[in-house]
Amino acid sequence: MTALPRNITSVVEPPGVQWLRSSYSTGANNCVETARPDMAVRSGPLAVRDSKNASGPVLLFSPESWTGFLTAFR
Repeated sequence: MTALPRNITSVVEPPGVQWLRSSYSTGANNCVETARPDMAVRSGPLAVRDSKNASGPVLLFSPESWTGFLTAFR
C-alpha cells in the first residue's frame, strides 16, 4: 500500500472538489475549509486548508484521525 502524502499543494485544484466552510466562520475569513478530494470514495481522505490562504497547502487526514481530532477538540 502506498502511503498518502502529508500535504498537497492546491495550486491546481482537483476538478469537482467543493470546499465547505464552517457555519461558525465570520466574514473575516478566519476559518478552515474541508473537502473530499475524491467524492466517489466516501471513506477516503479529508482535505483541510486555511480559508485565508486558499492556494496554500492542503492537509490530508484519514476519516478516523479527523474524527479523533474533533472528538478531542470538543
